[in-house]
Amino acid sequence: MKVIRYPRKADWPTILRRPSVDLKRIETDVRGIVETVRREGDGALRRYTRAFDGVEISDLKVTGQEFAAAERRISRDLASAIRFAHGNITRFHIVQREPVRMIETSNGVTCWRRSVPIERVGLYVPAGTAPLFSTVLMLGIPAILAGCREIAIFTPPMSDGSVGDAILFAAKTCGISTVYKVGGAQAVAAMAYGTESIRQVDKIFGPGNNYVTCAKQLVSSTVAIDMPAGPSEVAILADRSCEPVFVAADILSQAEHGPDSQAVLVSDNFEVIEKTVSEVGRQIVSLPRRKIAEAAISNSIAVLVEDLTVGIDLINEYAPEHLILAVTDADELADEVVNAGSVFLGNYSCESLGDYAAGTNHTLPTAGFVRSFSGVSLDSFFKKITFQKVNADGIKSIGRAVELMAEAEGLEAHKRAVSVRLEAIDGI
Repeated sequence: MKVIRYPRKADWPTILRRPSVDLKRIETDVRGIVETVRREGDGALRRYTRAFDGVEISDLKVTGQEFAAAERRISRDLASAIRFAHGNITRFHIVQREPVRMIETSNGVTCWRRSVPIERVGLYVPAGTAPLFSTVLMLGIPAILAGCREIAIFTPPMSDGSVGDAILFAAKTCGISTVYKVGGAQAVAAMAYGTESIRQVDKIFGPGNNYVTCAKQLVSSTVAIDMPAGPSEVAILADRSCEPVFVAADILSQAEHGPDSQAVLVSDNFEVIEKTVSEVGRQIVSLPRRKIAEAAISNSIAVLVEDLTVGIDLINEYAPEHLILAVTDADELADEVVNAGSVFLGNYSCESLGDYAAGTNHTLPTAGFVRSFSGVSLDSFFKKITFQKVNADGIKSIGRAVELMAEAEGLEAHKRAVSVRLEAIDGI
């Protein structure tokens, strides 16, 4: 983990650069996969599953018998944990429901907006190096609460051709029965264009690796996507009050996601950095995913800054997916955060809690996209339709203003649509 002392602001973009990826090569490969699936449908999905996952798949869709077998096999404790997380995530998201509010903008002119669920959604659940069943909860719960009519989960099969028990149990807990054994860029293509056995969706959700993220961006002119969500990342602002053991554990919790993950530690105290880096070295040796974590740590940095104000500025420049404020005045500094996907305040607010059971959603923008994108919420599964109702008094109150504006823009038919009504009213 590289340590950088008091960098100049002009150097921030350089030191905060994400791990480099050959996007040109990835885009070329992904474009080929997407176009092949678009042309050849199910046959291409089976061929890519055999090539990338090493599995022969006959039935792309998980059967009811597979759901039942998964429920029998899952441990009672894990099932209980999934139900517990389901409860917390539901409680957080259900209060995001927005009532219809009608407003009279002028005399006789009433306007309102209604939230309408997106009809068909596809939820991508990563399962390459680890089956992320928690993502089923994070995407499935708001989709169900929103009232989406068709919800389908797409996830890579395991080496035996099955889907992980916990993924299927989480899906059933959410109330979702449609799961496809398809992953990677080919799954995104199937969602976007449909195949013989898979219906095209209206919006694609879910995180993934660089190939999945690239595929989502390529198909975004055809189907809506939630956000760019690629390799995971965390930034941590720590002062003397932090626990370096905790901070190191948080760094490694992101590092074990994948070799292209990244952690950025920022502190105004060099002793904190020294102790944390030492702890990372001590803790990493016992991790089952040590090699993955080591690759990610090689992409990670620790930055010594003059004070926490500079630290917050640097973190806002980085725009992290996750941000932990392990500082004395966490609540106060939280108000200064403008670029972050999800923020965790204080020494006991580890990011893992948000990943699983605190209640907030863990599907968040990465790679700096938090500057313009939000994480998944209940709103993500709705489209907003506006309504206006105007009576005779209403068109009299705003009609003349509209006539003048339409005339100024040279749109005579727009003006006339108002004028004929005003004339009719005057003739009554």
